[in-house]
Amino acid sequence: MYRHFKEFTDWLVEIRRDFHQNPELSMREEKTTQKVASILKDLGWEVSTFTDMPGVVGVMKGIRPGPTFALRADMDALPMQERTGASYASQVPGVMHACGHDAHMAILLGVARKVAETGVMSRVAGNLKLIFQPAEETLAGAHALIAHGVMENPRVDAICALHVGPHIPAGKVGLYGELAYASTDAFELSVKGAGTHGARPDEGRDPITASAHFIAAIQTIVSRNVKPIHAAVVSVGSIHGGKAPNIIPESVTLQGTIRTLDPDVRETVLHRLEEIAKGISDAFGVSHTLEITEGTPAIRNHPEMARLFRVAAERALGRDNIIEEPHTMGGEDFAYYAQKCPAAIVRLGCGNEGKGMSYPLHSPRFDLDERALETGVHLFLELIRAFFEERRA
Repeated sequence: MYRHFKEFTDWLVEIRRDFHQNPELSMREEKTTQKVASILKDLGWEVSTFTDMPGVVGVMKGIRPGPTFALRADMDALPMQERTGASYASQVPGVMHACGHDAHMAILLGVARKVAETGVMSRVAGNLKLIFQPAEETLAGAHALIAHGVMENPRVDAICALHVGPHIPAGKVGLYGELAYASTDAFELSVKGAGTHGARPDEGRDPITASAHFIAAIQTIVSRNVKPIHAAVVSVGSIHGGKAPNIIPESVTLQGTIRTLDPDVRETVLHRLEEIAKGISDAFGVSHTLEITEGTPAIRNHPEMARLFRVAAERALGRDNIIEEPHTMGGEDFAYYAQKCPAAIVRLGCGNEGKGMSYPLHSPRFDLDERALETGVHLFLELIRAFFEERRA
């Protein structure tokens, strides 16, 4: 599929652009799986796929037994129409790699090629495992792969990942402290009243007014119930109720997201949501149902793995190209791997304002400076080197 004798940078770009032109949605990454598996096999890796879901695992064993180090890349695209105008734009209507997962895959395949060509594992005690994961965007892929045993055979002792960031210039890397990503719970509130004519509101029980007060009241949770030194987000992103301007409907449904970094803060937010919903229902004479859907946990980088990432970044990029990245209230299902073993994730710069590559992730105009591909490969190679060097010592 790709000529291995091509110059490395061109090879990386070709792979990334192929993925970009042929994106696939979460849990539908069948062709992507086939491409990744084919490249890994051509490079001499032991390759495993799954019969009931997309995903690829590549393993390269060392000269003798030892710890297993894993790297993860996500594979899925987003349901949106691309508007970059690039020559390599998506050829699939309504589907786009707007979060950089095409780059993540290319980078990890670049690592696979360099590891194979240099024979580095022939000098190492241990194993290297590359995990190509589906469905990160729906926060379902990591959990599914773990259930399929991806952290076993051989058992993973540590795992790392990166995510591109257009807010950071290409050639630089953003290192998180202990806190990296927030937890991602969701809620749905159904408010039921009694419908009536809009001109005679006294004859009904208005769920729209009750819902409006609920939305206003939950804004006080973060400002009045969470310590200012802590972080939390409670946002309503969807509200549905009514079909006509002169009819008060019987019911309204709200959906929202909860983002926290601390388990105690999370419990506070959930408790206050329940209290506010009950209070509003009592005050307006309506009934309600509040459902909480537990999402991914927060990611706390393991101190040792975060330190190794810093060592690798200094070797690969130099201290001047390291940025101290604040934690984000975004979510990542890499959190499930981090519950199983020491783990860390970083931000890889991919922005270039001069080339108009500064649009945010999930924008239909998002594109990245492809110099970031080789930077990511070098960062991961130095991380692999640091991991096995320290275990040998």
